Amino acid sequence: MRNYTGKKVYLGIDVHKKTYAVTAICEGLVAKKDTLQADPVRLINYCQKYFPNAQIESAYETGFCGFHLHRLLEQSGIQNKIVHAAGIEIAAGDRVKTDKKDSRKLAEHLSMGRLKGIHVPSQQRENFRAIIRARETFINHRRRWACQIKSILFQQGLIPFDDERIVSEKWIKSLMELPLSDEIRYVIDEYSSMWLQLTIKIKALDQKIASQAQGDGDLEMIYRSVPGIGVTSARVLANELGDASQFHNEGQLFKYVGLTPTEYSSGEHTRQGHISRQGKPIIRKILVQAAWKAIKLDPDLQQIYERIGNRAGKKKAIVAIARRLIGRVRSCIRTGTLYTLRE
Repeated sequence: MRNYTGKKVYLGIDVHKKTYAVTAICEGLVAKKDTLQADPVRLINYCQKYFPNAQIESAYETGFCGFHLHRLLEQSGIQNKIVHAAGIEIAAGDRVKTDKKDSRKLAEHLSMGRLKGIHVPSQQRENFRAIIRARETFINHRRRWACQIKSILFQQGLIPFDDERIVSEKWIKSLMELPLSDEIRYVIDEYSSMWLQLTIKIKALDQKIASQAQGDGDLEMIYRSVPGIGVTSARVLANELGDASQFHNEGQLFKYVGLTPTEYSSGEHTRQGHISRQGKPIIRKILVQAAWKAIKLDPDLQQIYERIGNRAGKKKAIVAIARRLIGRVRSCIRTGTLYTLRE
């Protein structure tokens, strides 16, 4: 067996539910390639068996497996990076995609220092995210049941097409007074029951979110001090962005939240398009909603909004305000101060 003592081995891992496609590169050459069962312990044993005493670096793409594999690799002494698939260069005309090719591409780029890893949250922060995302899922499901209820009522001629009443517990209970056939009554009751059950679950999650907020102390207070940011929105931002220490400058933060304009420039011509929309949509949604509130309360932001709006339109102006808002939040976190309105 080849002696790898003190040598660097670069491992590209193409992760799937049942298998890991693995390619190892050492000193510019493919040292080994295999397909393993998707078991982190087996992968670690594989590395220790075939590359003893080597300095192993690995990389895999973001996906359904999350950060569990990353943490186990790090604990075993393997330096690992999780990378965005969109950030991996693809050669022009390369239309062949297989697991083995993907793992080799990861290993090659890693060995050349061309891969940039994403920020990996702490285990606690990841657990906090799960609560927030479960709440968002339940809200979406509840919204679908509300639409089903209104659809049935519209078909029965009991509400107009432009009914915009918000579905609430009081409104749900009022449906009991409607003259409905036994069949329609049964369907409405079942839909209403699902809506009410989800409401109970959402309230329980709200209590857990409140407990999270108490444990975050100063960070929670800073996010809550921003105009338009409430309890749930603050939790989303705190869990997704943390203390923003992973961003070395505002540009990295803007890029992460997807508020950086795309650019198509050539020669003397510079053209900027729509925002990149990278990152999680819920973060941009919260920031844009907060921006609308902020321009009503903060004279400085209102002036900026009007100046940009007159030149580029309201949509671009409010995105610019959202970008400036999160930039100010980062500054507040770095200085340990609350957000203050500027005259």
